[in-house]
Amino acid sequence: MEAKTAHRKLDRRRKSITTFVIYDANAELQGMAQGEVLEVLTDDFEPFEADIAAWCQATGHQLVHTEPTADGRRFLIEKRPTQAKETSLAIVISTDGLDELLSPLGFALAAALEGIDVHLYFQGPAVRVLAKGFRPKMHGWARPFSRFAAAGMTKAGHVPAQQKLEQLRTLGAHIYMCGGSMQPFKVTKEDLIYDDLPIVEYFTFMAVMEQADIHIYT
Repeated sequence: MEAKTAHRKLDRRRKSITTFVIYDANAELQGMAQGEVLEVLTDDFEPFEADIAAWCQATGHQLVHTEPTADGRRFLIEKRPTQAKETSLAIVISTDGLDELLSPLGFALAAALEGIDVHLYFQGPAVRVLAKGFRPKMHGWARPFSRFAAAGMTKAGHVPAQQKLEQLRTLGAHIYMCGGSMQPFKVTKEDLIYDDLPIVEYFTFMAVMEQADIHIYT
């Protein structure tokens, strides 16, 4: 039987991306007192149950109840003191493709939401992601269909790449860009979406990678 009463409610039905739901749940919990309970409503999408349970276990929050509803699933999450982590993640991103950015940015956001120290290094064509007005497109024959793919991704809960970067910065992630890639891919310092980005090359990020526990290359 349900033993807790919800103090706040978050309705994220019609979204199927767990990082989208958990980012908003995390933001809600930030404004709640210890021991208060957040009710989260989602679609009946199988990954939600496993992912929300895994996130609660990783952060220290307590998943006190979950059940199916008439049109989805209901989760009750009790706010608990978050667990300090010493784990760090280093990601090298070398592509600016619409679909190719999903995986590295998704893993980065998931890690940051778990309290992992995240570092992202943009190099090659990926430095364009850090330029004002960037709109990712698919490569090759699929490029003309990019607008339709982006609309579908947004509907599911994949926020645009630069919005994910803003979420990551809010969660404390560190973003670096390759100085040697800027001129070949026509990105200047004046173009950058942030004025505090470290512009470095391999040796600087190698020092970061030496301290990281998890590495991802794309």
